Amino acid sequence: METEKIGILGGTFNPIHLGHLIMAEQVLDQLHLDQVRFLPNYLPPHHQHKSAIAAPDRKRMVQLAIQDNPDFQLETAELERTGISYSYDTMRKLQDEHPTATYYFIIGSDMVADLPTWHRSDELRQLVQFVGVRRPRTSVPQALQEAVVWVTVPEIEISSTMIRNKIRHHEKIRYLVPETVRKYIKEHNLYESRT
Repeated sequence: METEKIGILGGTFNPIHLGHLIMAEQVLDQLHLDQVRFLPNYLPPHHQHKSAIAAPDRKRMVQLAIQDNPDFQLETAELERTGISYSYDTMRKLQDEHPTATYYFIIGSDMVADLPTWHRSDELRQLVQFVGVRRPRTSVPQALQEAVVWVTVPEIEISSTMIRNKIRHHEKIRYLVPETVRKYIKEHNLYESRT
């Protein structure tokens, strides 16, 4: 039986934007993955004090963003578990449910440098193959560079923080997020009073 190759792209997705989608598509293509699953955090351990909108809204925006791509799926394991989202716990659960799958955990190069600080980092590296997305001006120790598979994606200067700030200042976000996401944000008055 052939092993399914599954990419995991975790994040707060507060909100999801075109940069996330481009990254996922490029990793899928370059590593010949079968699918990429978008994994919204319930409460990410590295951003515990960062305010995020309610999980159901973030989940719905991910659904809207990926609905037209059959290679993209929503993974709700961390939303269902609630509490702090530790990647080790999530990947242990997914590996138990799909023992024949090979998981590729997609992170930016800035996060590669932080890998040793992750909860049960060494054990997590036994469960997944980390995929580092190269970003300019990010330095990664040699030992960690060799611990990940690297891909290069087009440099897109979009961030969820920038989008939230634009909304708060009543600036347009068209072409920064999928149109379905932009409409959802507008219809539900999201981020207008948040940072």
